[in-house]
Amino acid sequence: MTAAAIRLSPSDNVVVCCRTVEPGERFEVDGHPLAVAERVALGHKLALLPLAAGDKVLKYGMPIGSMTAPVPAGGWVHMHNMKSDYMPAHLRDAAGDHS
Repeated sequence: MTAAAIRLSPSDNVVVCCRTVEPGERFEVDGHPLAVAERVALGHKLALLPLAAGDKVLKYGMPIGSMTAPVPAGGWVHMHNMKSDYMPAHLRDAAGDHS
């Protein structure tokens, strides 16, 4: 069976889904228990730990953005609750990137 998610760097506070995960799934990543509340697609991020608004999102051991809303461990982390600290969302939309 494919692992549900992986942590790319020991300092990351998010994990990347290795497959689509479904509401109600429970699993551990690096000893951190995660409970999935909503369907999250392959390649998307889940919070490894509870994240508060303003927290930096760490992926690949580097900050990739900041949370705009709180999310529990196992919660989906994406553009609805985080923002890039490097590229404003309106620039991605203008370029046709709506992910």
